[in-house]
Amino acid sequence: MRSIFWRIVLLAAFTALAIVLFLPSTPISKRLPSFWVDGIPKINLGLDLQGGMHLVLSVDQDKAVESHTQRLAGSMEDTLKRKGIPFYNVSRQGIDSIAVSYPDEKSRGEIEKTVSDDLGVFGSPTAGNGALVFKLDAEESKRIRDWAISQALETIRNRIDKFGVAEPIIQKQGENELVVQLPGLKDPERAIQLIGKTAVLEFRLVDESVSPFTAEAQGPPPGSEVIYQQTVDKETGTVQKTPFLVKKESILTGDSLADARVAFDSQYNEPYVSLTFDAAGGRVFERVTTQSVGKRLAIVLDGNLHSAPSIREPISGGRASISGGFTYEEATDLAIILRAGALPAPVNIIQNVTVGPSLGQDSIEAGIKAGILGASMVLIFMLVYYRASGLVADFAVFLNIIMLLGAMAWLNATLTLPGIAGIVLTIGMGVDSNVLIFERIKEELQAGRTPRSAINAGYERAWWTIVDAHVTTLITAAVLFQFGSGPIKGFAVSLSLGIMINLFTALVGTKVAFDIQSEKFRMKKLSI
Repeated sequence: MRSIFWRIVLLAAFTALAIVLFLPSTPISKRLPSFWVDGIPKINLGLDLQGGMHLVLSVDQDKAVESHTQRLAGSMEDTLKRKGIPFYNVSRQGIDSIAVSYPDEKSRGEIEKTVSDDLGVFGSPTAGNGALVFKLDAEESKRIRDWAISQALETIRNRIDKFGVAEPIIQKQGENELVVQLPGLKDPERAIQLIGKTAVLEFRLVDESVSPFTAEAQGPPPGSEVIYQQTVDKETGTVQKTPFLVKKESILTGDSLADARVAFDSQYNEPYVSLTFDAAGGRVFERVTTQSVGKRLAIVLDGNLHSAPSIREPISGGRASISGGFTYEEATDLAIILRAGALPAPVNIIQNVTVGPSLGQDSIEAGIKAGILGASMVLIFMLVYYRASGLVADFAVFLNIIMLLGAMAWLNATLTLPGIAGIVLTIGMGVDSNVLIFERIKEELQAGRTPRSAINAGYERAWWTIVDAHVTTLITAAVLFQFGSGPIKGFAVSLSLGIMINLFTALVGTKVAFDIQSEKFRMKKLSI
């Protein structure tokens, strides 16, 4: 009897805990105390149930290789200058090659040896017309392409996490695509801007040797280029483009940022983005502003000039700001993007599907109806076929569902339409376990055993069969979770939890019900 008592306590404790965890995820949560609702994790609804956005993005891997090659060209030029090796020009050719023009054969040999020793990512160069052409080897090119995908995945994940979407799904698809699912998203356009912005931040000095209009008409001087500041009239929506002549060389980039926050101008109460550099970036910024007092510093984001303030005095402390007539949301999104980092290459949206909340509600209702209908048919069958013992099996099914929902809430899991299918399948498996046990019990009763000994023998004989069946299904669910996409993962989660809980309810929950009947009520005949 002591064993029965503790098993009842264990079942009651798990059931009560599951109810406490699950209730805040139901409509009843509106009537519950705030400390209960706010302090407990909840079941999240997936994209197919609550609506949201499904994006497929294509990462421009060629652009990543091109940008990397351009940086290598700069490093190559600096190395040759540092070692005093004569050369005429270093320039990128195509997306993965660098051409170095040289004055004589001696210089050619020195250039070839230096590039091979110091860089080591190029194949054998080809020569012609007084220039050596170095091409990235296949392994390095593949590494950059793979890195671009993984870095884009991580950067987008960081941006979305700061955006505040619950349970987003972000994963690789194919060779150069990313799938992004944002359940419950209320502002799709803002999300697209947040996800797709490359966010390459540069600080460059303004070249005031020539008028930007002259440079625009006649071409900029060497080492400079014309970029534009775009301003939008908030009343008319008219876009005005103002040319600026700026140096091509960046004195500082977004890689040196330690933080980016929204702040408000004390004079006009307008939002702007406050930047904080890391230690190295702060030193560079102070040095450049010290050397450039009286000049203008251009703040360039993705090739567009946001502002070009004058440097009135050296700026120490590693701080700067970006202003430009932002709304609060625009400033917040820019700060999020800068904190999360720049994308390694542009991304293009090749599929954009928005699931409306009405469709999600239809899916929920259809899934619940299917689940209730399937469960009801199973429960009725058990009652009709196994009589009073079928009632015990139905009791185990109810325990299974309650504990499963409680476990999903505790894990803050996402419920999808396939997840509901997993719950229905779990109900079927729970009943299947009881069918195995009951059939063994019936065999023992037909052999002339008493109800109590028949029950014990039935559970002992069915034990390993049930465990084997559940373990093999659990392995399948684990494989689905590891290699499946979002909806498949939802199915695998609910199925895995259901299998583990079903073992407990089938072998402990129903057994204690039979033990109470046979030991406490001295049952003479078993209704089965």
